[in-house]
Amino acid sequence: MTASRDYDVVVVGAGPVGLVAALLLAKQGISVLLLEKERSMFPLPRAAHIDHEIMRIFQSINVAEEVASSSEVSTRYEFLNVSGDVLMRFDTGRAHALSGWPPSNMIHQPSIEQILRARVAACDFVDARFGAAYRDHKSSGDVVTVHFDTQGKASKMSCRFLIGCDGANSAVRANAGMSLVDLGFSERWLVIDTKVIDSSRLPQHNLQICDPERPTTSVRMGAGRHRWEFMLKAEENEDEVSAPASVANLLSGWDVDGAVELERTATYTFEAKVANQWMHDGVVIAGDAAHLMPPFAGQGLCSGIRDVENLTWKLGAILAGRADKSLLSSYQTEREPHVRAMIDLAVMMGKVVCVTDPEAALARDKNLIETRRANGDASGAIPNPKLVTGLLQENSQIAGELFPQFTHQKKRSDDVFGPGAWLIGESDGIDRNTLRAAGIGVPSLASFSDLVSQWLDDKGYSSVLIRPDRVIFGGGNAAELVSVYVEGLCGEVRATTR
Repeated sequence: MTASRDYDVVVVGAGPVGLVAALLLAKQGISVLLLEKERSMFPLPRAAHIDHEIMRIFQSINVAEEVASSSEVSTRYEFLNVSGDVLMRFDTGRAHALSGWPPSNMIHQPSIEQILRARVAACDFVDARFGAAYRDHKSSGDVVTVHFDTQGKASKMSCRFLIGCDGANSAVRANAGMSLVDLGFSERWLVIDTKVIDSSRLPQHNLQICDPERPTTSVRMGAGRHRWEFMLKAEENEDEVSAPASVANLLSGWDVDGAVELERTATYTFEAKVANQWMHDGVVIAGDAAHLMPPFAGQGLCSGIRDVENLTWKLGAILAGRADKSLLSSYQTEREPHVRAMIDLAVMMGKVVCVTDPEAALARDKNLIETRRANGDASGAIPNPKLVTGLLQENSQIAGELFPQFTHQKKRSDDVFGPGAWLIGESDGIDRNTLRAAGIGVPSLASFSDLVSQWLDDKGYSSVLIRPDRVIFGGGNAAELVSVYVEGLCGEVRATTR
């Protein structure tokens, strides 16, 4: 007997990660209660970057074009020493991105949140309540009862699953008995956000200035913003460094007086942490509630949105009866190694930037200049690792990779193929009720058949099965792929951690 519940899922936290989670669930016909303690949106910039994969996810919830219009494509990211020598360069504008969107996109978070909130407001499946503060929850069997306060009035609602997208100080995480594990990186920085008046006087690329006297970041952002970040010294007081005279002094070396207007200053401690547990008794955490990373790789918000992309299709399959609840165990299994790889990359970049000993800085400069001379510059998107464990075909070289998005005559293949899992290639006799797109001969997919066929030939497979999150499950015989995939959804062991 199925227990009665008010909602399928309750999402706590209406930042970008929580909003995207609600929209991805609603797209599957799942009823969502979205709780946000603040009555109004935080109006100032926070996250600054999203990559091509996140734009693809935004495409799936019909907000990508609006997001792109408020963003600025980044074509280069440079690490310079105090003399202006290039230590590392990422030419993000030079190569094609796998997801069919620019590799690197600089954003203005409030603009993104406005777009997402408007989409939520128009969605019949999401009940969004702002000014509703989550208090605690209780799990019993397949029911999670969530207690929250709205303008001092206590309320409770029941659901099958509770998702905590409530940030670094997550109350959901704390109440579920989960905790963050410190990975050993902590540095204080002053962030200065400005509105741009004259962009011609500002740096044209994103920069890390690896100056041992004062490591500094300069970032072009979306919606006419520019950000500087200055590492604080151990003896410096945060209030004093944030004072107007100190801010003016820090910016004086950039000669931008009159070119920008100060919007805000804030001090942050850049940290690296991962939760020891991401799921317990129907409660799941995502985004900053599950992990924190320094901003140097621009992957903090990206990782949170990847979390809910991975999580929500699995919740949809479970709630629809197509998958066993055990499928949810693959969420942390798949996401944590990927997140840790992103944290390692961000920490590596941070350790390059945050050298404050002059002699160590000289040795760093020499080593990186020689490495760059030998290897050249990286092109395209910063590489993201493929999934290596979880719901993937065993012993498959292609499993865990992201399936590309093809473009043809201004059409994108995701839009034509549609949501859900896909079987691409030879698929005679496959039940198309099981998989959304079966075979490259389906008339609606005809415009992409040549591109897909060439990709299959290049990879050496007759068929591949693509999960709803566009991760490749595996390749080979079509009937066997479908069988093993369905067994994996139902908790069988043939599709398993490798």
